[in-house]
Amino acid sequence: MIILLLEIIQACDLRDLDALVQHAISKGGLLRDDLRRLAWPILLQCDREKAGDDNSPWDRLPRHADEDQVQLDVNRSFVYYPQGTDEELSAKKKELSDLITQLLRKYPMLCYFQGYHDIAQVLLLVLGEEQAASAFAQVSLFRIRDYMLPSLAPSLKHLQLIPAIIERADMRLRRHLSEIRPFFALAATLTLYAHDIQEYSDIARLFDFLLAHEPVVSIYLFAAIILFRKEELLEIPPDEPEMLHFTLSKLPKPLNLEGLINCALSLFDDYPPPSLPQGAWKCISDASVLKTSQDIFAPQRTEEAVRLFTQQARELRREELKQKAWNLLWKHRRAAGSAAVAILVGVASFWLRRSGLDTSIWAYINRLRLTFLG
Repeated sequence: MIILLLEIIQACDLRDLDALVQHAISKGGLLRDDLRRLAWPILLQCDREKAGDDNSPWDRLPRHADEDQVQLDVNRSFVYYPQGTDEELSAKKKELSDLITQLLRKYPMLCYFQGYHDIAQVLLLVLGEEQAASAFAQVSLFRIRDYMLPSLAPSLKHLQLIPAIIERADMRLRRHLSEIRPFFALAATLTLYAHDIQEYSDIARLFDFLLAHEPVVSIYLFAAIILFRKEELLEIPPDEPEMLHFTLSKLPKPLNLEGLINCALSLFDDYPPPSLPQGAWKCISDASVLKTSQDIFAPQRTEEAVRLFTQQARELRREELKQKAWNLLWKHRRAAGSAAVAILVGVASFWLRRSGLDTSIWAYINRLRLTFLG
């Protein structure tokens, strides 16, 4: 154990990223919070002050539109961990509220979602108030950015990767779950499992793994959870979709984290995202965090994350307008059909006149009338 601890410390001192990743996926992960306080900032590229960072007082910035909801969720935080007096928990809640609020005020385009505070409290408890701020910004901008858009549509596209992974890994199980849409995985993947895992040691260890890999691995992890529950799921008749959905929406207990991590990595290696069926990967926006953060050790620029967020928000707006247009057209399809015919006739008449064919066409029609009607 001592040798392993020293190896992790050495990897942090040398900023040996490959070694840190290997430690993060090995049994027990990074082992202790004091080591995580060294390693997580390195994995998140926030261990060094970046040029251009805005250190102006956040409490002087305009309020974010979602701050009331933030406070409601903060009031419900720290349910399972840590243990402490009412005064200690109140102090932690104040720190948590400040952590989230300052992030949202600095990046007002980000939209808060319920469960965001679960991610924040893990970072706060492991890293402490000072280090957590920069780490939280990195996670928000480069790992869960898609979940903070004005719509959940990109998140739902992420979930469509799950049945595609299952299809590649186990066709029998995929057929058994064919009537179930993967919305059951939303809460877990949206919050990096922090909302669903109740043991502090488990969620800290899982964050070791998630922070050491690209964001899409979180989706592969849920596919691994489904595969681990194969026998349990096959016992539920496929004509009981409500029971299947309920079972899938709850994480199994006990949670075999080490086995699930190994399974997720195997799935990712065997069935990488571009190889998934149903065009699942192609449906993901090129501006998505799943595609733009595939190399977690590539240089990360805040300005680029903001630009990609804006690009994806525009794509969403266009898709929404297109869908509204189609819905309106379908609703008034009879009137629209008549109008389209009228327009088509008008355009055809105009073209015939311009081309000089209208006289010949009408002469031909008159001959047909005289032939058949006499």
